[in-house]
Amino acid sequence: MGAGHDHGHTHGGPPPSGTAAAAYRGRLRIALGITLTVMVVEIVGGLLADSLALVADAAHMATDGLGLAMALLAIHFANRPAGGNRTYGYARAEILAALANCMLLLGVGGYILFEAVARFVEPAGTAGGTAVVFGLIGLVANSVSLSLLMKGQQDSLNVRGAFLEVLSDALGSAAVVVAGLVIMTTGWQAADPIASLVIGLMIVPRTVKLLRETLNVLLESAPKGVDMAEVRAHILELPGVEDVHDLHAWTITSGMPVLSAHVVVSQEVLDSVGHEKLLHELQGCLGDHFDVEHCTFQLEPGGHAEHEAKLCH
Repeated sequence: MGAGHDHGHTHGGPPPSGTAAAAYRGRLRIALGITLTVMVVEIVGGLLADSLALVADAAHMATDGLGLAMALLAIHFANRPAGGNRTYGYARAEILAALANCMLLLGVGGYILFEAVARFVEPAGTAGGTAVVFGLIGLVANSVSLSLLMKGQQDSLNVRGAFLEVLSDALGSAAVVVAGLVIMTTGWQAADPIASLVIGLMIVPRTVKLLRETLNVLLESAPKGVDMAEVRAHILELPGVEDVHDLHAWTITSGMPVLSAHVVVSQEVLDSVGHEKLLHELQGCLGDHFDVEHCTFQLEPGGHAEHEAKLCH
């Protein structure tokens, strides 16, 4: 095979267990069980206490339960083997699940804000003591789920989405407790819709941040922490490298950054050093300075780019 068509690869890819979220499948299942249980408890408590904040938190938990279920389903599909036309398998399913979670969270946040405003117009008689009891149950349960997902949210967008959902649930439960205490001690019924507003306002900003990160993956932006100008500079520093073109870096899913480039090398260096050594140097350069494990390089002698351009026309 000619020098213009030699390729090199690293084979880091996803971890042995699959995508970054796969290692936390068991913890996600436990968090899902806790979320669904507390959802039912808070629905009962919200009806008994006539508390919008409790009902809002339960509705949020219902959405989170669906989000956690989708995250688990995405992990299942993401770890199916590649083949046929899906050369990366179903790894991108995790990102699609994260996107769906964002849409659901934004919808729930908007609904809670709307209902809170309506409660200001038509106040209700919320039982503060009942709200406190059920709010505390939710707070303790969500704290357990948070401890299970704490580490995984640093490794996977999918797990991070689940973590943010549970975190907003925990904060919502705390808001319910505070509102219940205020109603118990002062009788100020407006504390309940105010707590509902707090819950809604906690959901939206975090969701927008996650949505932005998710869209960056879908739009195939450079992986976080990878400066393409620095990547180009490091490659050009290698002896014999004359130019770099068709340089691309993107993320398939959490923990799977990918890079490809056409590297123009002087014919003299190609002949004296050899393609294999050059490829090892290129891969070492990227591995030492950037968190990109899967790289594909095409080594080309000077003038090959012009040849490629003529073939395209």
